[in-house]
Amino acid sequence: MTNLILLALLKQKPMHGYEIQQMILENGLDQWTNVLSGSIYYALNKMEKEGLVETVAEERTGARLRKIYGITTMGEQTYEELILQSLKQPPFDVQSNFMVGISLIEKMDDEKQLEVLEQNLEQLQQKKIHWEQGYVLKQQYLDEHAALAFKTSLHIIDTNISFIEQLILLYEKKAK
Repeated sequence: MTNLILLALLKQKPMHGYEIQQMILENGLDQWTNVLSGSIYYALNKMEKEGLVETVAEERTGARLRKIYGITTMGEQTYEELILQSLKQPPFDVQSNFMVGISLIEKMDDEKQLEVLEQNLEQLQQKKIHWEQGYVLKQQYLDEHAALAFKTSLHIIDTNISFIEQLILLYEKKAK
């Protein structure tokens, strides 16, 4: 996923790693792509060795030398291949660490069960607020595909909230 996101950003224009990092944060890509700040430079170096990106310029800021990367022809081809690969995956899968955890939750203390579920619910509620605010801010800039993806993500967050709320009710009844 990291390579796809970095190539997509470099298709827009050549950039240095810090600029890429700022674009990811400003656009909220870190919220749904799992691109970590520390992985950007590693991925850029690796993609440069693979011929997917190249240094198109260097700029000096004080004692620091910044490489400005651009996408190569091979990078363009890989970009399209990565898009196709990602579209072959199910949009949202039932395999999750949470499902494994919930199947084993009975091994925990009742108080801990409720505590962790309530923490998860709070995080999901905060995520929903964040995504709703993001949708309002970006709605006018989204094409139909992106708007549908946003709405679907919000629906999934709502489904997760409902699921956790139902689990909490089960464990509250059990605790009585």
